[in-house]
Amino acid sequence: MKRPEGATLQFLGASGTVTGSRFLLETSGAKVLLDCGLFQGGKQLRNRNWEAPSFSPGRLDAVVLSHAHLDHSGYLPVLVREGFRGPVHCTAGTRDLLKVLLPDAAKLEEEQAARMNRYGLSKHEPALPLFTSEDAAAALERLVPHPYGETWSLKPDMPVVFRRAGHILGSATVDIRVGSSLRLVHSGDLGRRDQPILKDPEPVGEADVLLIESTYGDRVHGADPLEQLARVVCEAAERGGALLVPAFAVGRAQNLIWMLRALEEEGRIPRLPVFIDSPMANHVSEATCKHLEDLDHEMRVAMDEKRCPLCCKTYHMVTSPEESKALNLRQGAMIVIAGSGMATGGRILHHMRHRLPDPRTTVLLIGFQAIGTRGRSLQDRAPMLRIYGQDVPVRARVEVVDGLSAHADRDEILRWLSAFRRPPRKTWVVHGEPGPAAALAALVHERLGWSTAVAEDGARVALEV
Repeated sequence: MKRPEGATLQFLGASGTVTGSRFLLETSGAKVLLDCGLFQGGKQLRNRNWEAPSFSPGRLDAVVLSHAHLDHSGYLPVLVREGFRGPVHCTAGTRDLLKVLLPDAAKLEEEQAARMNRYGLSKHEPALPLFTSEDAAAALERLVPHPYGETWSLKPDMPVVFRRAGHILGSATVDIRVGSSLRLVHSGDLGRRDQPILKDPEPVGEADVLLIESTYGDRVHGADPLEQLARVVCEAAERGGALLVPAFAVGRAQNLIWMLRALEEEGRIPRLPVFIDSPMANHVSEATCKHLEDLDHEMRVAMDEKRCPLCCKTYHMVTSPEESKALNLRQGAMIVIAGSGMATGGRILHHMRHRLPDPRTTVLLIGFQAIGTRGRSLQDRAPMLRIYGQDVPVRARVEVVDGLSAHADRDEILRWLSAFRRPPRKTWVVHGEPGPAAALAALVHERLGWSTAVAEDGARVALEV
């Protein structure tokens, strides 16, 4: 086969880390950015968001998004502000989630800059947001949605297909053909099989070049998450304190609500008051119920029977900041679900500042916790947590339930890869910390006999076939 002249792929993020997903595909006739994510986690990573891009945004032909999580989409407002004027291709579910996520992220950026200026916390005068609400609105105007399974074109010789990835609403694998000689597949973030709400990840079949995520590339998720969740809730109720759950508003919060309701109906947990302290999570739940193309059979049956599958029996939607703060005055056993999932920001922080010193409190971590985040510090049993400039002692019990993750684990990734009808010419392992990425690359080579390598940050590789 003839290689498309000058075809290259550059790893501009999600290489050696699980954040900042950006991959630049260049051919003789096109320049396309696969994902456009923010770097999240420690300060060193976050600072990368402020660096000038290594390419000219105005010369990009298009952006293609795998899904709406900010580590895959959150740099879009900056890209548009810096001159990008092309289309941003995504699924309809991703489009609707971005209508919630990007304005919210801009508001948080603006509030943080205002807080730093008010208290003189910035080295810069004045402190500025990474992007504004106007930047977010401009990015939303670039979105072009496409259905799953249908072919559309970036260029006349670049057909693309989205297939369900099962990770969150609207998540997709990206299958791009370049002429007649190259087929590149980007896994995005792979979801799990047999999970509530969403349909399973769909097989792709074949690729010449494959980008595969490796968030959990070196481990298998734990035992039955429902059993673990039931134990944590019951023990928290016995201690009479609050159960705080940092949860991503997109996907994780909805799965957790579903599971709590199932445990309530089976009588396996007491009916505690559940506070969803995340306006974004509430908006996402509404959007989820509108996208039937993403929903699995069980979810659709529940909706047809007029049951609300995303509500617990004692369920309170917290909207205003005042209502959120008032929760800290409430005593007794309760469940508080609030963002963010790694405790890097959001309303969970003031709950933690108030309740972490109380040994009756339980903190439940239900997703991946990146290095440098408060969530990771809790997971590693740090005795103290820095919140709003204060050192807060951690006397609360910290629980981790990996089985609630929306990411495929090592075995689930291998199962998805095993459905390929032929080996890719090259498989690049991305979106993983160094240990999991290296472990997955070695395992895929050993088990499947594929040519694999861990992507290096900043590297540009020729797409030979």
